[in-house]
Amino acid sequence: MQTTPLVLALAAGVLAACGSNEHDKTEELNQLPGYLGSIGSKTYDGASDDLLTAGLGKTGLAGAAPAYADPANPSAAELRRNAIHANYRAVLDIAANSGYGTLYGPNVDAKGVAGAGEGKVAGTEYIAYSDDGSGNQNVTLMVQVPAGFDANNPCIVTGTSSGSRGVYGAIGSAGEWGLKNNCAVAYSDKGSGTGLYTFDDDGVNLQSGVRATRTAAAKSAIFAPPGLSEADRAAFAAASPARIAFKHAYSQQNPEKDWGKFTLQSVEFAFYVLNEKYGTLASDNKSHIVKFTPKNTVTIASSISNGAGSALLALEQDSKGLISGVAATEPQIQPKSAIGYTVRQGGANVTGQGKSLFDYSTYAALYQPCVAATAAAPGRCTALVAKGLLTGADLTAQQTDAKARLKAYGWLPDSDPLQALHAGTNILVAVTYANAYGKFAASDKLCGFSFAQTDAAGVPLAFTAAQKASSFATQNGIVGSVVYEDSVGGAKAYNLGVSPSSALSDQSLDGFLCLRALATGADPVGGGPLGAALAAQSARVRAGVAEVAATGNLRGKPAIIVHGRSDTLIPVNLASRSYLGLNASVEGGTSKLRYIEVTNANHFDSFTNALPANIVPLHVYLFRALDAMLANLRSSATPLPPSQVVRTVTRLDNTTPITVVNVPPIAATPLNGTTITVSGTTVDIPL
Repeated sequence: MQTTPLVLALAAGVLAACGSNEHDKTEELNQLPGYLGSIGSKTYDGASDDLLTAGLGKTGLAGAAPAYADPANPSAAELRRNAIHANYRAVLDIAANSGYGTLYGPNVDAKGVAGAGEGKVAGTEYIAYSDDGSGNQNVTLMVQVPAGFDANNPCIVTGTSSGSRGVYGAIGSAGEWGLKNNCAVAYSDKGSGTGLYTFDDDGVNLQSGVRATRTAAAKSAIFAPPGLSEADRAAFAAASPARIAFKHAYSQQNPEKDWGKFTLQSVEFAFYVLNEKYGTLASDNKSHIVKFTPKNTVTIASSISNGAGSALLALEQDSKGLISGVAATEPQIQPKSAIGYTVRQGGANVTGQGKSLFDYSTYAALYQPCVAATAAAPGRCTALVAKGLLTGADLTAQQTDAKARLKAYGWLPDSDPLQALHAGTNILVAVTYANAYGKFAASDKLCGFSFAQTDAAGVPLAFTAAQKASSFATQNGIVGSVVYEDSVGGAKAYNLGVSPSSALSDQSLDGFLCLRALATGADPVGGGPLGAALAAQSARVRAGVAEVAATGNLRGKPAIIVHGRSDTLIPVNLASRSYLGLNASVEGGTSKLRYIEVTNANHFDSFTNALPANIVPLHVYLFRALDAMLANLRSSATPLPPSQVVRTVTRLDNTTPITVVNVPPIAATPLNGTTITVSGTTVDIPL
C-alpha cells in the first residue's frame, strides 16, 4: 500500500476571521488523535480492485485463494487480496445452497435483494497503527470510506475483528453491511491480530503483511516478543526449533482488557478521516473544519464473537458519547458477576450463568476430546476415568457422562451434536488465553505448552519460506498447533501427547489439568491447594481475567445482541443471557438492550453444510439486527424489536437451499411462546 500522510490538524479552538470581520466565529479544527502514527491511504476503483472483495467479487471469493506471482515474495497488494479472501470465507458459509449469493454475499444489496453483479465497492482505505510510541502495541486501525458515502446522512459502523484475526477479520460481517449501507467502516485488530514471530530467523510481519527481520522492522512490526535479546532468541531457537510466537498469546499486554478502547479509537480515527475528506478548509488554509460529530453522525458498534464483545465493552467505556448504539452477534462477553440476577429457561434456573471464558474453555478442553474420542483412540476418556473425573464402563457410557458434565456446567442440550467438533477449538482458546491473561512469554512454556507447525507424527516442523511470506493472509491470529513439551518421549502435538502421570496417549491431559488449575486455583483432581509456583501462575492468570470483565452498563444506549442457541464455543447461558441479566441489575428499567436468541444457530456458520440437519446461518441475523438498529437511530418512531426467540427451520440435507423459510425474520410482534422477558433482575427465556 502506498503511504500518503494526511494533513495534520492544528490545535482546536483557534479563532478565525469570518466574512468582513462583522463577527468572530470559532472554528473547530480537525485534530489527528495523538496515538495514531503515519496514515497510509489508497483509493480503489471498484472494478480492478475494491474495498469489500479486493477485486475478486462474489465469484472470486467463492473460489480458491488466488496464486501469488512469486510465492516467496508476495506483494503487499497480493497479501491484502488474499487476506480479504481468507477472512471473508472464515466467518461465512459460502458452500452451495448455504444462502451465499441469495440471502447474503457481495451481490446482495442493502435491502437484501440478490443481484447478478459481483458486489465490488469503490472507495478509499486508510490504515494506521495506534501506539504509545514504543512500538510494542502497534494496534492496526483501518477506515474504509465507500464512494457512495452520504455526507448529508452520515454513518459509521465498527468492524472489530473476531477471534484473533487481523484487521480484515470483520470484512465479511459488519464490514460488508456498512459498505453496502454507504457507511464508513472503522476496523481494529484490537491488539490481538496477525503477527507471526519466528525464532529461527527473527522474522516479523509489517503492517502491510510483508515479512522483515525484527531489526529491520524496528518499531514497525505488528508483533515482536518484548524484551527478547538476540542471545536469548538464538538460545531458544536452538533448544526449541520450529517454535513460534504470535501476538494474542505472547504480547504480554493482555490485549483483551483494551478491546473496548481500541474499538473507540477506530471510531475516532473514522471521524478524523471523514472530517479531513469532507470538512471545508479552515481560515489557516491548512486545517479542516469539523463537519461530522457524534451529534450528527449515526455510529453503530458491531461485529461478531470477540469483535461483538469489543463493541459492548466500547459502549460501556464510551465516556465521549461516540457510539449511538450496538448491534452484534454471538459476543464473547464476560460478566463481572454471576450473581445479582437470575436467568431462567422454561421457568427453571439455568446452570453456569456468568462464568468466564477461561473457566469454561479449560473445562471444555478436558471433556470435549472425550466426546470426540473413537474406539481406536479412547485415551482421554480412559485417563479421565482413572483420575476420578469421569464415569462409565465403556466408551459410550463415558461419552454420555462427559456430555452430561458439560451440560451441568452451562452448555445446553442444543450443543450436544457439536461438542466433538469444538474440541480442537477450545484447546486453542484455553492455551492462548492462559498466556494472554497471565502475560507470559513463549519461552515460559506455560503448563508445558508451546506453538509450532507439526508433521504427521506430531513433531514440530519449521515453517517454509513461502508459508512465512504468506502468513499475514493465511493465519487467523492463532498460529500453528498446540505442542505439549512434556509428552513422554519428547514434544508432540497435543493430540498425540502422552501424559507423564499416566503414560497414556491421552491427548496431553496432564497439561490441560494444569490449565484447569490456573483457572480454579485448586488441584482439579483432588481439590487440594496448588504448589507455590503453579499458585503464583494461577494468580497472574486470574488477575488478567478480572481485567476483562464487563460491567453491563450500556449508558442507556440502544443495543441488540443476537446469539445462536446451539453455540458451543460461547454458550448462551455463560455469555449473552448472563449479560442481559447483569445489564438488568445495573440499568434496570432504563435499559434499551434487546436480546434475540436464534434456534439451530451456532458460533461457526461454516458448520452449516457440515451439519445441515442441525445448523442454520446466524449471519443473516447480524444484518437484520443492524438494519433494525439503523432504522431506530434514524427515526425514533421505528422501535427496536422486542427480545425474543427466533425459531428457525432446519433442512433435511444440504442439497436443499437455505431460504427465508429456514431463517424467518426477527418479529416486530413476537408470537406467543417466543418473547424473552426481563422482570426486575430475572431473565425468562422460553423453551
